Amino acid sequence: MSSSAFVQIRRDLHQIPEPGFGEVKTQRYLLDYLERLPQERIQIKTWRTGILVRLSGTNPKRTIAWRTDMDGLPMNEETTYPFRSVHEGFMHACGHDMHMAIALGLLTHFVQHPITDDLLFVFQPAEEGPGGALPMMQSEEFAEWRPDCIFALHIAPEYPVGQIATKPGILFANTSELFIDLYGTGGHAAYPHKTNDMVVAASHLVTQLQSIVARNIDPLDSAVITVGKIVGGTKQNIIAEKARLEGTIRTFSMESMQRVKSRIEAQVKGIEAGFECRAEIDYGCGYCQVFNEESLTAAFMDWVRVACPDVELIQCQEAMTGEDFGYFLSEIPGFLFWLGVNTPYGLHHSKIEPDEGAIAVAISLVSRYFTWLSTQPVEIDRGATR
Repeated sequence: MSSSAFVQIRRDLHQIPEPGFGEVKTQRYLLDYLERLPQERIQIKTWRTGILVRLSGTNPKRTIAWRTDMDGLPMNEETTYPFRSVHEGFMHACGHDMHMAIALGLLTHFVQHPITDDLLFVFQPAEEGPGGALPMMQSEEFAEWRPDCIFALHIAPEYPVGQIATKPGILFANTSELFIDLYGTGGHAAYPHKTNDMVVAASHLVTQLQSIVARNIDPLDSAVITVGKIVGGTKQNIIAEKARLEGTIRTFSMESMQRVKSRIEAQVKGIEAGFECRAEIDYGCGYCQVFNEESLTAAFMDWVRVACPDVELIQCQEAMTGEDFGYFLSEIPGFLFWLGVNTPYGLHHSKIEPDEGAIAVAISLVSRYFTWLSTQPVEIDRGATR
C-alpha cells in the first residue's frame, strides 16, 4: 500500500479521538483494518480497549515489539482540518492518530515482507491517563507474547520532517499528577475574622511550592512543579470555604520525585496549621522515566547514520515530558525516538497540525531498521534498562 493510504487512515482516526480506556470506536476501526489483512501469519488478542497483534517470522530467534498509543485528549479542536474531530470536547492533539497510522503501515509492510523474527504490535490505550502501559504489561495477554525488545516513537513539532532525535539513557522524566484540596470556613466578605479563607491559603501554598525546586533539589538534578489550575470561591463577596490546586511534578530521578513529594506534604501540613484548615493530597496518575537502553540506542543511531542518508539524526537532550512507555522500558530493553513533524504549535495544543509527510518517513525508517535488526545477533544488557 502507498503511504497515502496511511495518511487517510490517520485522518479517519483523527476524527474519532476518545478518552483513555474509552477507545471503543478506535479499537473497532483498527480491528476492521487488521481483519482485512492476510491472516496466515497473524494472531490478534484484545485487552480492554487495546490490541496485541503477533506476526510470525520465518525463523524467529526473538520477538521484536512496536508500541503505539491510542487515546485522545479532552480538549476542543481549533485546527483548519476538514477532517476535524467529530467527538466534541476531544482531540488527537498529541499525535496518537499518526502513531497508530504508522503502526498499521509497519504491520502491513511486514505482512507483505516477512522477516526472520516474530513481531508484536502493541496498540496501547490510555497513555494520556489513567495510564494503560503498566496494567497492559501485567496482563495475561501480554505475558503470553512478552517481547525481547520494544520500540516506539513520538511526534516532535519542533523538528522538520526527515529528522529524528533520540539519545541513550534517560529521555523523558518521571511524572506525577498533583491535586491538593483545602477545606476551611466560608462566610461573608465583611466578616473575615469569622472565616478561614481558602483562596488566601491556596495563594500562599502556590508561592511556597516554588521554593522546593529552588531550595530542596540538587541544582545538578532537575525537577519541575507546575500548578496549572486553581479553583476556589463562588462569588466576589463570599470568602471561599474550599480551594483546589491541580498541577504536575516532573523529575529526572526517582530520589528527587520522592524528595519533592515529601516537601509538598510538609508544606501542606504547615498550611493546615497556619490557616486552621484541612487539606488532602492526591498524586493521581504517575509515570516512570523513559530510559533508552544504551547499547540498543547507540547501535540504532550508528545504523541510521550509515544506512539512512534520507534521515537526519539529532542527538537530543532529555526532556521533562512524560510517557507511560517508560514502564515497558523499565523491564524490556528498547528505546523511543522523536519524529519530526514540523508544526509551530506544540503537543497538546488545540491548533496542532503535524506534517503528514512524516508518516512515510517513519514507516520507511522503522521497516528498514527491523529488517536489519532481525539479521543481527544483538546482545542486550537487561540490567541496563533503568
